[in-house]
Formats: sequence, structure tokens, C-alpha cells
Amino acid sequence: MSDTERDEAAPLSAEDAGAASEDAPKQPRKKNKNKKWMVLGIVVVAVAALGFGFNAWHSTPGFCSAICHTPMDAYTKTFIDGNVDKYGNELTSDEAVGMMAYSHGKSGAANCLSCHVPTLGEQMSEGAAWVAGDYEIAGVNKQGDSILETRTYDQLVAARGLDSGDQFCLNSTCHANADGTPMTRDDLVKATANLADERNPHAQPHGATKCGDCHKGHEQSVNTCSKCHTDAPIPQGWLTYSQAQEKEQLA
Repeated sequence: MSDTERDEAAPLSAEDAGAASEDAPKQPRKKNKNKKWMVLGIVVVAVAALGFGFNAWHSTPGFCSAICHTPMDAYTKTFIDGNVDKYGNELTSDEAVGMMAYSHGKSGAANCLSCHVPTLGEQMSEGAAWVAGDYEIAGVNKQGDSILETRTYDQLVAARGLDSGDQFCLNSTCHANADGTPMTRDDLVKATANLADERNPHAQPHGATKCGDCHKGHEQSVNTCSKCHTDAPIPQGWLTYSQAQEKEQLA
């Protein structure tokens, strides 16, 4: 073997190999763009699914209890099973239907956010108040649960940003006409015209009344006409005015 052939056959030293490697043209790394977009797509779908799931949970009483254990337990119980009202009074199944939270929830017609429609500003202020414990507790009910000071119907209407109290209940989502248009007071009077002989409660013979004067969310509804008219009919699950006064007591 010639000297030339020996040189060609001899293995390269480490230094020579390194130099040869540096002199060789570097191959550009291929980026798998498809893989990147696939991962991004999975992340987007996952985030969307979590957001959808959270939004669905957000409208349930379970969310209210889990996030704001105090003071929401008393209210969520009226929606979930109706065994008690917000004052902790034990109710039979026939009595529970008089609570709007229970009757609407049982029928599937509404959930928590149907009445307590959250705005970003309201949620932020309520969240801050809860974290700081800056909310007014009226007391403890007969089941040992804390309850808040009762909000008036006007306060609930204002929190929804509505122009009038009637819109709280009379709207295309809740109580509407057969053609889907929101009910008016006149429509409501006609709908209960069959009660005229017994006293149509929506005719307002003594001036304007509010839905919340009779229809209660987390306690049994009340026929306020019975305050003066002892013969006023009391629907199933409802209370007379005097009965309501007796039940609206804390422990």
C-alpha cells in the first residue's frame, strides 16, 4: 500500500474530525409547522371546552354554594330540593311549589342566572365584597345558615339594569305571549281573567303593584290581597299575608 493510500485509509484524529465537521455545510432544521398548528388547535379547543363548562356550572346553585359557601347555602337549598325556605322553615313538596326558585328550577324554566343576570361590574364588586367579608348578614336561619339582608324588588330590577319592574318577569325569555312577544300588564290581566269572579290579582284595583309583592323567589309566595280581604283565594304552596309575617323570622 502506498503512503498516499495509507493516509487516505487512516482514521481522522479528533481535531481533524472537528475541523471537518465545522467546514461541512450545516443542514437547516425543518420546522414542523403542521405540528405547531395542531398543538395550538388542541389548546384552543381545550380552553373553549373549559370556558363552556365553567359557564354552564356558573348558572347552577352548585357554583353559588362552592364559591360563596357563606352566605349562599340558604338560597341554593330553596332551588335544589325545596325542603326549606330561606328562613329555614321546613316545607312539604306541596308548600315548596310556592317558591319561585324551586318551581321554576323544577320545571327547567329557569336557573340562577335567569333572575340574577350577572354583569362584569356587579360580579367584580360582589367578588371583592365576598373576599373581604364586606357584606351584611341579616342573621342565622332555623337551619343554621346565614342569610343576607333582603333585597327589595326595586334593587333586583336596578341590578339587572332594567327600565321597569315589569321587565324583570314580563319578557320574551320568561313570560311571553303565544307569538313570543313580551307580555304587557294588559296581557297579564287577560291571561288571568278567569279569576275575575274571585278577584283578578293582576287587575290592580288599588293602584300599581309589583310582581315581587306577591311572587317570592326563596320563600313561599304571598297573596297580599289577603292583608285586607280574608276571602282572597290562596294558590297551592302560597301563604296568606299573616302567615308570611309569621314565617319571615330568623332563629
